[in-house]
Amino acid sequence: MSQNLFRQTIVAVIWDFDKTLIPGYMQAPLFRHYGVNEEKFWREVGGLPEFYKKRGLELVSRDTLYLTHILTYVRSGRFKGLSNKLLRDLGAALEFYPGLPEFFAAVKEHVTRQPEYRQAEIRVEHYIVSIGLRQMILGSKIAPYVDGVWGCEFVETVAPPDYLDAGRQQLLLHTDPSASEIVELGYVIDNITKTRAIFEINKGTNKEPTIDVNAKIEPADRRVPIESMIYVADGPSDIPVFSIIKQYGGQAYAVYGQGADKEFEQVRTLQAQQRIDAFGPADYREGSHTALLILDAVDRAARRIVETRRRMVGDRVGAPPRHIASDADGAPSVRAPRQLELGRG
Repeated sequence: MSQNLFRQTIVAVIWDFDKTLIPGYMQAPLFRHYGVNEEKFWREVGGLPEFYKKRGLELVSRDTLYLTHILTYVRSGRFKGLSNKLLRDLGAALEFYPGLPEFFAAVKEHVTRQPEYRQAEIRVEHYIVSIGLRQMILGSKIAPYVDGVWGCEFVETVAPPDYLDAGRQQLLLHTDPSASEIVELGYVIDNITKTRAIFEINKGTNKEPTIDVNAKIEPADRRVPIESMIYVADGPSDIPVFSIIKQYGGQAYAVYGQGADKEFEQVRTLQAQQRIDAFGPADYREGSHTALLILDAVDRAARRIVETRRRMVGDRVGAPPRHIASDADGAPSVRAPRQLELGRG
């Protein structure tokens, strides 16, 4: 049997964050901490494209302008002392939709309870891919239940010119971390580049850093085939990922907040356009409509893996030898060898 790079027995459930796992936006605890008007902040962010356009800048990244505006608030003293540690601490204040984070563990346990899945060594991995703040997600109560998080990161210590010189390195190493404050963007992800995270999971870059996401890898050697992925998100901003997932045979689902008519209409439209497989309320408690949807999606992916492995065994393992015998007309026929009984030769 030929050797493949990975066994492809992983079912990856990939989650958006804001309005998918939590009501609203994750930055709310940040605004409360500093007494900043959240609605005003987002209005300012919404006005930035026009502000920059009037000053000669035609192209801006709308999805991530809020990050530079956070840095503007830091420089102005409105977010004085904002550090990655504080962001992680604030993440602990995030409140999740009903059933979370326990549902993440329940999905994994669901697979381990099925004998045929255990025999095939199938397991579930949870990933979060968000244009929000990675440190806040890592500080939240759902972090212990996930296998990886993609999100935006800030830098506290900037590498100055000549930073590779020994003297400079020593100076930077002895910088007081308690006095740190975010000063620059370190990693930025938007609704388009979320698809990069999908291919990193697909190729195994997140588990094997020596594998470049742009490297050519045959489908049989990819760690998690996209058809073994389930993507759960809340709306139109996730269309790029929905498209990739659906194009390659994965499953896509959308959720909406209870009583949120506009959110419901958005996801209903997504299903009508066949961009998602189904949708449900953002309620992940045991027995809820959405919990059952996702468990069924996991079963579909797991059964496909089981069937694929069975076909591989049938294709690669030869049939056992059989005896040649003659039928009543003297023509040769094939029969299987008799099984030896215990105690007989």
